[in-house]
Amino acid sequence: MDNQIVFSDKDTIIMKLLHYFITDKNYKPVVLKGIEDEIWLENMDSDYKIIRIVTHYIHNEEQLSFDLFRTKKIVKSIEKKIVSFNVNTLSIFLNLGENVSLHGDSHIDCIYVDTLKDLQKYSVIKDFFPDINKKLVFNEKGVELFLKITDDIQNKNKKEAARIEKIFTMKKPIITYILIALNVIVFLLQIVLGNDYMVGLFATYGPFVRAGEYYRLFTGAFLHADIIHIAFNMYALYVIGSQAENFFGKIKYLVIYIFSILTSSLLSILLNVNSFSVGASGAIFGLLGAMLYFGYNFRVYLGNTLVRQILPIIIVNLLFGFLMPSVDNYAHIGGLIGGLLISIGLGLRVKEEKGQRLNGIILSLLFVGFLIFMNFFYIK
Repeated sequence: MDNQIVFSDKDTIIMKLLHYFITDKNYKPVVLKGIEDEIWLENMDSDYKIIRIVTHYIHNEEQLSFDLFRTKKIVKSIEKKIVSFNVNTLSIFLNLGENVSLHGDSHIDCIYVDTLKDLQKYSVIKDFFPDINKKLVFNEKGVELFLKITDDIQNKNKKEAARIEKIFTMKKPIITYILIALNVIVFLLQIVLGNDYMVGLFATYGPFVRAGEYYRLFTGAFLHADIIHIAFNMYALYVIGSQAENFFGKIKYLVIYIFSILTSSLLSILLNVNSFSVGASGAIFGLLGAMLYFGYNFRVYLGNTLVRQILPIIIVNLLFGFLMPSVDNYAHIGGLIGGLLISIGLGLRVKEEKGQRLNGIILSLLFVGFLIFMNFFYIK
C-alpha cells in the first residue's frame, strides 16, 4: 500500500499564499537566523514591503505583544540594511487563540486567516491585494497542488535570477571609452595649442555664457587644468562610468552624462560667479547620482554597498571640494542633483514605473528651468 502525503488545511493556505506573493506580487523570501514557524517575504516596490506568514500558535495577549516587539526589532534591522524608513509590514497569523484580540502597531498591520475566506474581512487586503482570492483558486489538490506551486515558484526564481544576472553581468563600456578618448584628445589639443588659449575659448564662464556663448556650458567639461586633473577624472570616469553604463545602458548613460554637464555648468555659473570652470567632475558626480538611484532600487541585491561605498564616495568628495578653494564644488552639486533627477526620469532598464519616471522628468525640467531663469533672467 502506497504511502500518501497528507497536507493539512493550514499547509494548503500557506502554499497558496506563498504562490500568490512570490509569483504574482514579486515578493522574495528573506533569510533570517533564529526565526522558526514563520516566513518573511520582501518587495521594496510594494506598499507593504514586508509580508510575514506566521504559523506558530499565539495563545494570549502577552505573546502577541512580544511578537509585535520582536517584529519591530527585526524590521528595524532590515530598514538599516536597505536604507529605508517606516517600512510597512503585514503579518498574517494562521493560528491564534480564541481570546486573543488582534491588533497591530506603528507600520505593522495584522490579520488572522483561519480559512481563505477570512482574507476579505480586512480592508488592507481589499485595498492592496484585491485580486488575491481569484489567484488562490486552484484545480489541483494535495500532492498535485504542492508540485504545481513548487514548480511555479522555481520557474519564477529562475526568471528572476536570469534578470539579475543580465543586469549585473559586465559588458564592454564603449561609451565610457569614447568619453575618455574625447577628454584625452582635448587635453592634447590644450598642450599643442596652448592651455590659456583653449581655456579662454571653451571654459565654462558665466559672463561669457550670458553673453551668448552657450556652448561653454558643455565644452568646459572636456577641458582640464593639468595632467593630474585629467588623470584623476579619467580614472574616476572609468570606474564609475563603466558601472553606470552597464546598469543603465548606453543611450541612457550618455543622456545622464550630458544632462549632468548642463546642470553642473548652470549651477556653477550661478554661484561660482567670476571664475573659469573646467573638468569632467561635474558629469562624474552626475553618474554618482545615477548610481545612487540605481543602488537604492537594487539595495536588496547590493547589500550594504549603498551605505558603505556609494554614499561615502559622494560625501567625502563633496567635503574635499569645500575644503579646496580651487575645486568648483557647485559644479559637483549641480551634476549630482541633475544626474539623480534625470536617472529617475529615464528609469531603469528592468523597472518600468511610468509614474516615477514622469515625476523624474518633471523634476529634471523644473531644476533646469530654475537654473536657466536664475542665470539669464534673474541676474542682470
